[in-house]
Amino acid sequence: MTPGNNGASTPEDDDPFGYLYADGQANGAQPPSGGYGYPNSVNRVRPVGSRQYGQQGPAPQAPPQQGAFGQPSAHYAAPETLPGGAPTARTQPSRGGGRGGGPNTKGLLIGAIAVVAAVVIGIGVAMLSGDDDKGGDEAGPSPTATQESGEPSPSSSEDKGEDEAKLPAIDAKALRLDGGASLASEFKGAKADGGVYVTGFNQVGSKVTWTVNGVKAGNYRFYVQYGIPGEDADATIVVNGEAQSRPLNMKNFAKSPKGDWEKGWQNTWASVNLNDGTNTIELACNEGNKCNAVLDQLWLTNEDGSS
Repeated sequence: MTPGNNGASTPEDDDPFGYLYADGQANGAQPPSGGYGYPNSVNRVRPVGSRQYGQQGPAPQAPPQQGAFGQPSAHYAAPETLPGGAPTARTQPSRGGGRGGGPNTKGLLIGAIAVVAAVVIGIGVAMLSGDDDKGGDEAGPSPTATQESGEPSPSSSEDKGEDEAKLPAIDAKALRLDGGASLASEFKGAKADGGVYVTGFNQVGSKVTWTVNGVKAGNYRFYVQYGIPGEDADATIVVNGEAQSRPLNMKNFAKSPKGDWEKGWQNTWASVNLNDGTNTIELACNEGNKCNAVLDQLWLTNEDGSS
């Protein structure tokens, strides 16, 4: 095969190995030093990606080659440093409960714990209260508003101790009558049930007897509600068969008009000493007494006047 000269050398006809042949050498082919060995051959050595099509002007220069192995290029830049590069760090989601953040889970947890604690405490208090109500030897219920204000609340004597029981009282028609004493209701104003009182007391030997039960030994005030016609009177007190030296004074303390029985109602008292249990108290018209009086009610109080 003999190479021919078809005119001006073109890149398509270049033989990179022409310098090896005699005719190639006759045509001046040289070993390649940048071209393909022929004069005016096209230099095809270009860096990858540096050739551009459809543009005028010289081809762009190839970027500088990377340095020695293992050494970074002085012109290398990390992608994240370039405009529009990858972000340098991953953004962590906000955990706080501030403005624009997620829910405040810590606050919700504290609130839930507080609610549970309140429920547990309430159950414990209720259980303790229930135990107090069932105990037979525990203290009784709290005092009522009436008791705290100092005002007594109504209660039967069965609910109180013997010391706190209301002291005895009696109406005239429940007394034992002797010596000509009798019952009447002619004069108005008696406090006994039905307005009944004892009359006929204004004669020597007349007496009324009251049997008192359930008191403790001690001194008491013996009260008598009586009526007189505007003049003073008195009588003898006999306790457990023993007459007292000082008579019961039934004076006209109300200053009622003489002869007016209905305006003569009033009361008086004397100190008596009683035993435990049952006692008898007599009110008698004896020699030396002025007994022109009617008797309405009898009752006892403590020595200080409290009932």
